[in-house]
Amino acid sequence: MLRTLYTRLALGLLLLLLAVGVLYTAFSLYSLREYNASVSQALHRDLAKNLVSDRNLVNAGELDRGALEELFALYMTINPSIEIYLLDLEGNILSYSANPAKIKRKQVSLAPIRRLLNDMTRYPVLGDDPRSHDRQKVFSVTPVPSDTPEGYLYVVLRGEEYDAAETMARGGHLLELSAWALLVSLAVVMIAGLAVFRLLTRRLTLLARLVEDFETSDMSRQPVSTWRDRRPVVRDEIDYLGATFDDMARRIASQIELLKEKDTQRRQLVAQVSYDLRTPLAAMQGYIERLKLRRDRLTPEEQQRFLDIALQEGRRLSRLVDELFELAALEAREKQPVPESFPLAELVHDAVHKHAWEASRRQLDLVVDGDPDQPLAYADLAMTERVLDNLIGNAIAYSPAGSRIEVVLGVVSGQADGRPSVCVRDSGPGIPEQDLAHVFDPFYRGESSGETGHAGLGLAIARRIMTLQDGDISVQNLASGGAAFCIRLPIRR
Repeated sequence: MLRTLYTRLALGLLLLLLAVGVLYTAFSLYSLREYNASVSQALHRDLAKNLVSDRNLVNAGELDRGALEELFALYMTINPSIEIYLLDLEGNILSYSANPAKIKRKQVSLAPIRRLLNDMTRYPVLGDDPRSHDRQKVFSVTPVPSDTPEGYLYVVLRGEEYDAAETMARGGHLLELSAWALLVSLAVVMIAGLAVFRLLTRRLTLLARLVEDFETSDMSRQPVSTWRDRRPVVRDEIDYLGATFDDMARRIASQIELLKEKDTQRRQLVAQVSYDLRTPLAAMQGYIERLKLRRDRLTPEEQQRFLDIALQEGRRLSRLVDELFELAALEAREKQPVPESFPLAELVHDAVHKHAWEASRRQLDLVVDGDPDQPLAYADLAMTERVLDNLIGNAIAYSPAGSRIEVVLGVVSGQADGRPSVCVRDSGPGIPEQDLAHVFDPFYRGESSGETGHAGLGLAIARRIMTLQDGDISVQNLASGGAAFCIRLPIRR
């Protein structure tokens, strides 16, 4: 019952209205009582004074006790709601019109009497009730005689009879009317509040339904119905939450798809790594075992050849492990570029000079061409050199003897944004068209890669380095044969 927000709001509204109703009733009864007391005292403030004048209670400057007794008896019959007391100057009760058995006090406080006699106009002024030890009531008072007072005529305006009548009226029709008025008011406010809450929570219910649909779909796909489809304009916090949920759901779904793709790649990577690590390891183990078992029957030349092959396979294994660690560090962003401004032409000449001996050994013509006057590149110098080494090394490995390798500055077809760039063009067999989209994938190797001993990680490392530096790398086949790998680097803004 209390699982929905609307139910909780309705229950909260009900409790709040009940609390407000109780407080309002208590405050209304208190205010009504104070109001009636103020009106009664304002109307009958001079009642005690008029009683002294009308009944001739003062005769020859002295209080007429007989007339006072007659006054007590008369007003007990005519107006039983008032009680009359005679006090001395100390507030002691000398005589009274009430039932003697119900008088609890022998003295009343004179402070309220003095306040009322001193033209106090803030009503009600409450004085002690002789019938109670702690109750106070409105009253009227006058000194008697007025010239040389011997005491006070103290009239309680709302005596015991009045209290009894008020209690009976409160428990009767008036209380019933008040209760019905309160219940009707609470019912009207409750219905209006529930209607308002329904309007306010309707969108929250819709948003909860969208979240539930997304949850039931294993969060692998975005719900068909989105918040923006129903409320394209953001107006308040609920709309903001709905629009944010749409973005979050889309992002989570895409990330889950990416994780699935990464997991598939990871499985393929583990399988490929296992194969590529096992191949040179098995070759090393095989030649070393043959050398150990047939050492006495092998000539020194054969022993040296076995050792050279084992050493070559060990270096191949070491290079593969190094490339795996480098690619893993780049993928995990453990290795971050430290960009700086540098002229790309100088770095290209240094890289070409580094590979000149290997190119000469393979009878290849390695040259630099193009426009060296380019904007300063803003990238990591060592990482960029690593990419150039990889591209030039691949070109040397795949180009046939007697061919030409060109490292051309500032020529990338279809790009004219002023960014420094360089292309490495080889004279190899080129790349099959169906494989062009996969050359930068880990462990991709072309048809002639078996001759080079490469594991297919160099280009994947190069692409990751260029991505980290906000640059890009591309490949295309040349019409004259061979392939061209081009990189573009960012500039400082």
